[in-house]
Amino acid sequence: MKILSLDSATQSATCAILDDNKVLGEITFNYKKQHSQILMPIIDELFKNTQMNIDDIDAFVASKGPGSFTGLRIGMATIKGLSQGTNKPFVTVSTLDSLAYNLAYTDGIICPILDALRDNVYTALYTFEDKKLNRISDYINISIDELITMLKYKDCTISFVGDGTLKFKEKLITNLPNVSFAPDHLNLAKASSLGELGLKLLSNGTFDDIYASVPIYLRKPQAEREYEEKMRQKKNE
Repeated sequence: MKILSLDSATQSATCAILDDNKVLGEITFNYKKQHSQILMPIIDELFKNTQMNIDDIDAFVASKGPGSFTGLRIGMATIKGLSQGTNKPFVTVSTLDSLAYNLAYTDGIICPILDALRDNVYTALYTFEDKKLNRISDYINISIDELITMLKYKDCTISFVGDGTLKFKEKLITNLPNVSFAPDHLNLAKASSLGELGLKLLSNGTFDDIYASVPIYLRKPQAEREYEEKMRQKKNE
């Protein structure tokens, strides 16, 4: 099964073509956040360099977040459009899942963290056992201090991955006893990792419904939060 995988939920934009578990090509940009301008060009470039076209693709995989609201909407709209236009199935996978999968075969707990601003992170906890990634918590949006409290008494190594590690690394080292960190290149979302996880779902007959499939936001848009705060202040006047 040949799949096109795409993740634009974070600072980086990444797409890949996989033929079963073989990565035929992957392109990642981590320079500014101009996903609306570069997604289709890098998809076209990927097809050109793999000597393929959209008709060669059997299914599609998109990130469902959490992450940038705008990036998520752009990525999902792109994949939904390609799926509908070709009448081929698609499936969505969390960016947190794919980041954790970057550390496949790691012992202990795998903890991907994405910067959610204001000292908050998007995160979930995972283990990798029996050649399988297992999520052992909900997807959550919590403060970095709450995450440290949650992990403080775990009696195993905790391996961190994702863009949040760069921001909070020193704090995690100071407050947690047994931690390790992914190398910098694995802190980026990888469409190949997302694609491998999506391929497992597709192979098991799991597909998303084009109308029911929505991103995981984990928090309200900033404009909505600011409006609610403004209304709260007015009420208290």
